[in-house]
Amino acid sequence: MMDLEVETGVVELPQPESGFRPHWRPKRHFTPAKNWMNDPNGMVYLEGVYHLFFQYNPGDSVWGDIHWGHATSTDLLHWQEQPVALASEPDGLGYIFSGGAVVDWENSSGFQSGDQPPLVATFTHHSKEEVQAQSLAVSTDGGLSWDKYPHNPVIPNPGIKDFRDPKVIWHRDSGHWVMVLAVGDQVHFYRSRDLKDWVFTSGFGRTSGAHGGVWECPDLFPLRDADGEERWCLLVSINPGGPNGGSATQYFIGGFDGEAFVPEHEDIRWLDYGTDNYAGVTWDGLQRVDDRRLFIGWMSNWQYANKVPTSLWRGAMTIPRELSLYRDKGALRLANAPAREVDEARRRVVSMPLQPGNSIALPGNSALDLVLKIGGAPELELEFSAGENGGRLLLALSAERGALLLDRRESGWVEEGFGREISAPLAHALHGESELRILIDGSSVEVFIDDGRTAVTALFFSSAPLSHMVLCRADAAVPFVLYRL
Repeated sequence: MMDLEVETGVVELPQPESGFRPHWRPKRHFTPAKNWMNDPNGMVYLEGVYHLFFQYNPGDSVWGDIHWGHATSTDLLHWQEQPVALASEPDGLGYIFSGGAVVDWENSSGFQSGDQPPLVATFTHHSKEEVQAQSLAVSTDGGLSWDKYPHNPVIPNPGIKDFRDPKVIWHRDSGHWVMVLAVGDQVHFYRSRDLKDWVFTSGFGRTSGAHGGVWECPDLFPLRDADGEERWCLLVSINPGGPNGGSATQYFIGGFDGEAFVPEHEDIRWLDYGTDNYAGVTWDGLQRVDDRRLFIGWMSNWQYANKVPTSLWRGAMTIPRELSLYRDKGALRLANAPAREVDEARRRVVSMPLQPGNSIALPGNSALDLVLKIGGAPELELEFSAGENGGRLLLALSAERGALLLDRRESGWVEEGFGREISAPLAHALHGESELRILIDGSSVEVFIDDGRTAVTALFFSSAPLSHMVLCRADAAVPFVLYRL
């Protein structure tokens, strides 16, 4: 595949069928130029470049012959698609399933060649016989090219069907590499000094979290709260079993000593209550220059991912988000808000107080960022419409009921169970300065309250671009700002 600037929505490509709509392709969210994409993989940052690898089928627009695709960016909003990084081996160890990548700064692996530290990817080989094992690949040129380790797999399958998606971090206090691996509906932890020889240390999840489906794509990392105290966060995606059906991502907060994770809460917590934020993980390598934990997820749901009408390409990523800890009602929780690069890119279009009944014309052919100051006890309803018979989205927020509702039952394409009302309980208490933020880009809407303390991500496929927003109901005038991205 040739290098291609995926300024999504600008790329001119043939339309495969009459139902295809160019406005479905987002402009500021990564999508492949063509064919199938799912989970983000191997996200790593080195020398000013964000690398995004992803589950990719180069020969079809449905899941199948899975490779690792590759894209790069310097600002998280403009992506350049690169050649395939890791090709499948259908007659060998198998397809290239999900995993992670790290910068081996101290060359503990011995893979370094030249002055640049090696990048080491950990991933799952999935054979035709459906045997899953963990393998390595190495890049010594900053992620441009990759070689599979000749002694793969480094963790053979122990006789477990669902045994996949390794994510590796360096655990400073113990001086080891640590791997978290999805195993059935739990996770296992391993440690290594050289990224090649791994020792099992513990399991987690048998009596914790949601268990409506298989656990996938775990991630483990430290964060500091507002008081500077460190906690460990564990992300685990689950399919099915999400709060609004199908796939979703849960999280745990607790302690980790290099061998075992101990949660400090018993309740089930969801990173995002929408139907379309799954398998998200965070970037490695960034922490040396910028103390942020940046996250990106796959913007789809396994209930309908193979059927959505973007048949030229299927799959998009969420907007990159920064993860942070906050305290609400005495408990630490995890927020996910758009990364600051999104704030830096936006340009104001209009700022005004909205009265109930006011209608705002939305700029066409643009990614939009809408901000409403909602206060501590809002009761409001918004309608986004795509013209007569083009489809509409309804968004309602009720502090009294403690809920955010997104209704896409009349949004256009509503097959495969897609047309539904998505409900999110408010994960935190509102206050006088509370803010509702809505990102609309192509066929995606991402809703954040108070810097992502409550988040809802959803796809929609209207037959025309959204053209108007109406404040259908509100307690009073609502301060409103509209930005382009």
